Amino acid sequence: MADEKINDAEDAPVNEGMAKDNMANDDATKANHDGAESSASVTAEDAVSSNPANAPSNAPANTMDNLDPITALEAERDTLKDQALRAMAEAENTRRRTERELSQARKYGHAGFARDLLAVVDNLKRAVDALPEDRSSLDDTMTNLVVGVEMIHQEITSVLDRHGITKIDPMGEKFDYDKHQAMFEIPTDEVEPGMVVQVAQTGWMLHDRLLTPAMVGVSKAKENKD
Repeated sequence: MADEKINDAEDAPVNEGMAKDNMANDDATKANHDGAESSASVTAEDAVSSNPANAPSNAPANTMDNLDPITALEAERDTLKDQALRAMAEAENTRRRTERELSQARKYGHAGFARDLLAVVDNLKRAVDALPEDRSSLDDTMTNLVVGVEMIHQEITSVLDRHGITKIDPMGEKFDYDKHQAMFEIPTDEVEPGMVVQVAQTGWMLHDRLLTPAMVGVSKAKENKD
């Protein structure tokens, strides 16, 4: 028993020393940990201050709108002004195009109807040309019929003229490929070649547009036979 007490007394100082050493090691470890955290914090702050690109992604961006709102408003104004000018120009072009199309429609819109009607007018003209000039031998009924046909032809011609439909009667004129259609050639020395010397059928114009060409005979030089 005495020996055990002596051993316990000898071990006590050793245990106390070991406990102190352990406490010292714990303090050192804690100090090193705190120093590491402090060093890491300083390093992160230095990295952010030295390179702004390392800043957190949720930081507000420095855009032109934030830096210079007046410039942004002026740019928006210029854009809207350009769009308004373009819209006005397009509207003006549309108005002019519409007016031109309406003018063309009023001027040439009845071309198809006129072309179909002209066949009737030409036949009526042939009937008038076939009427006898000497009507003394005709009774009153036939005389009235002849006069009525002539009056109808004159009235139709006047209506056509009011609507811009005019006759092409190129007798004695130079042959025009745009208005005349050559049906045959007539050798002659009385006029120079290329002249209209006979009109088989008159043509018609709608203002400055051809409806039907005049059917004509054209002169050519006679062949000299030796």
